[in-house]
Amino acid sequence: MKKKLLISAAALVIIVALMGLTAGLFYFGVLHINNPSKRKYPIRGVDVAHYQGVVDWEVLSKEDISFAYIKATEGSSSVDEQFEKNWNEAQNTDLRIGAYHFFSLDSSGVTQAENFCKTVTPVPGMLPPVVDVEPYGGYREPDMLDKDKMLTELGAFLDEVETCYSMKPVIYTTKEWLPVIQERLADYDVWIRNVYGKPDPSINWTFWQYSNRHVLSGYSGTERYIDMNVFYGDEETFSAYN
Repeated sequence: MKKKLLISAAALVIIVALMGLTAGLFYFGVLHINNPSKRKYPIRGVDVAHYQGVVDWEVLSKEDISFAYIKATEGSSSVDEQFEKNWNEAQNTDLRIGAYHFFSLDSSGVTQAENFCKTVTPVPGMLPPVVDVEPYGGYREPDMLDKDKMLTELGAFLDEVETCYSMKPVIYTTKEWLPVIQERLADYDVWIRNVYGKPDPSINWTFWQYSNRHVLSGYSGTERYIDMNVFYGDEETFSAYN
C-alpha cells in the first residue's frame, strides 16, 4: 500500500511539473495553439503598434516574415506614437508594408478616414489599407451597439479611404463581428482573427491572425508578444496583391 501511495504521489508530481512546463512554454512564446503549415501558408507577417516599443526593422525583417502591418491611427484624432518612425524605417527592408486604423464606434467614419489619410503617406508596393473593427470598452458584443449607425459610419470610412489610396481596404475583425459587418459590407477582403483555432471554412479570408503570443527578435516594448498572420496564397499571388 505504501509503495502504491509513493508511486501515485510521484506520478502526481510529474503531471504537475509537466503542466507547469507546458504553461511556461506557452507564456514564453515557445508553444502556440495555432501553427499553420508553412507549406500551405508560406507568406507570413506581423502587425505592430506602439506596444512593441522601438522596433529594429533590420532585425525583425529577418524573422522569416514577408510583410508587416503598422498601426497608424485610431478614431478621428489619435496617431500611434511610433507610426512615423516605423513607417519610415520599415521601408528600408525587403518587407511589404501596410498601415491599419483602429475604428472607433463613437466617431464619424469620414473624420476617421481623414485622420488616416493625412497620416499615412503612400509608398511603392504598399499593401491595402486595413480597418480594424473589433470589440472594446462598452462594445464587447455586436448587440451592444447601434448596428445601422456602425455600418453607415464604417461604410463611409471605407469609401473615403478607397478614394484616398485607389485601393479597396481590408476589414480586420473577429468571427463574432464578421456576420454583422457582412450584412452590408460583404465585398471587402477579410483579415480574420482566430488565435484559438482555424478560421471557419465558410469564411473567405485573405489574412488570418493565428497568434497573438509569438515572441520574435527586433522590438523592445512593454508588450513581449507580437501578432502573427498568414496570407492566403503563394508568393506570386502575394506579389500581385494590392
